[in-house]
Amino acid sequence: MSRKKQQKPKINQEEEEPKNTGSSPNEELPVQTFDNYQCTGNVEIDFPLLCALLNMKEIPAVNTKHLASSTDGTEGVRDDHSQISASLLWSKPCLNIELENEDPLSAKRMRISGWKVNEQIFRAMQKMLPSITQLQSLQFWQARLTDPTVISLMSTAGLCSNLRAVSLEGNPLPEQSFHLLLSEDSNLTHLSLRNNRIGEEGARLIGSALSTTKSANKNLLSLNLAFNNVGDAGAAHIAQGLRLNRTLLFLSLSNNQIGDSGAARLAATLGEFALTHEEVVERRKLLLQRVQASSLRADLEQTSTGQLSSVHGASNRGENKDTSRKKKAAKKEEKTTEIKEKPQKKTLDGKGTNSRGGKSGGRGKHSSALEDKSSSNLNEPENMETGIPLLDSSVYRKDGQLFLPGNTTLSSLNLAGNRITENALPLFLASLEKQEEAGGNLQRLCLQRNLFPEDSECYKKINEMKALGDPLVESISEEVEEEGKGM
Repeated sequence: MSRKKQQKPKINQEEEEPKNTGSSPNEELPVQTFDNYQCTGNVEIDFPLLCALLNMKEIPAVNTKHLASSTDGTEGVRDDHSQISASLLWSKPCLNIELENEDPLSAKRMRISGWKVNEQIFRAMQKMLPSITQLQSLQFWQARLTDPTVISLMSTAGLCSNLRAVSLEGNPLPEQSFHLLLSEDSNLTHLSLRNNRIGEEGARLIGSALSTTKSANKNLLSLNLAFNNVGDAGAAHIAQGLRLNRTLLFLSLSNNQIGDSGAARLAATLGEFALTHEEVVERRKLLLQRVQASSLRADLEQTSTGQLSSVHGASNRGENKDTSRKKKAAKKEEKTTEIKEKPQKKTLDGKGTNSRGGKSGGRGKHSSALEDKSSSNLNEPENMETGIPLLDSSVYRKDGQLFLPGNTTLSSLNLAGNRITENALPLFLASLEKQEEAGGNLQRLCLQRNLFPEDSECYKKINEMKALGDPLVESISEEVEEEGKGM
């Protein structure tokens, strides 16, 4: 009995051994690397794993919360900044994620505040961002990004299907690469670049990104450049960019040390202005291209008309053959009386004539219709090119120069907290009057906290003109500007 009892445990061990050997995960699972990792879209899972695969020792935490009841998205940003200002301390490295609902894949905003994003962290974010399909807003506040990381951010933003708003604030860049975020192929609609020490060169690059004679940004709706060092020279570059931009609705240049000369350039852009030599040359090129396109369309229409005529000609030749066959068949019936033959012949000839005449008339109607279509197509390019300011039908000649009504798209311009004196106010008043004549869209012109008395008559007139502005424009502009308080 003792021998049997000793043998039983051995049998059980033999039965259990194959089960244990079959569950050795370390041998069968492939080694996971950063490059082959497939992101899930869940930031709480993806971000720590990606950082670990990069051999990071200190991995920032991921803090998730649901969006506030506010639907406009600016309230949450304003609250965040007030909390940061109240604490006056650097934030502990943490990736703040705001979810649309309970679903961990519903991340709508990502925010980094007050800690340095090094190269490894940025690599992890760059790989993860395209998988967050519902992400709409990306915010960096004093994250100490570099020019290369901003360049990489631009390429990554193009891969994010719903990313439309980027905020990069308190982050000066030595090479002033901010303009890459509003390039012609950028899909961003809202961009905030406050407090980045943007000077004349940065403003020049941003102005060129807004528009040149050959290109223009067609997606950006709001641009916040408050609390920078744009100055008069930089304001002139921004004004140059506004000349041919017909997309931007909200622009803030508050607290930028802009004086009368910079304000004058901005005011001139809002009212009618004469085209420069470069703009006139480009306009002529565009007109020539339009004429060439019209000629090409006309040639194509003529070619198609000729092809249709040849088809109709072949059709008529076929009908003539049928008629000749009928005549031969009629001759075989010569046994009938002459009295019957003559009316028959006349009838046959008459039918043939009517048939040919009918075909000819149909062809004439078709060709005339094509001619009408061709002539109407000559005007098509003009209708198609209406989005190009230089080809605007409102361009007119005066005193040997060509004039454009100016930027009538901008809805809100904030120039508060600058160095504008009473001397520049008449220029703004004149531009606003021109805007009203041209059907301009400027609903809000903010000039508070400048170097002129608030009881200035010209300033009162400007406020009266804008008193009936769009309430929606007022509320949106105020919410955007609230973000700057306390910074």
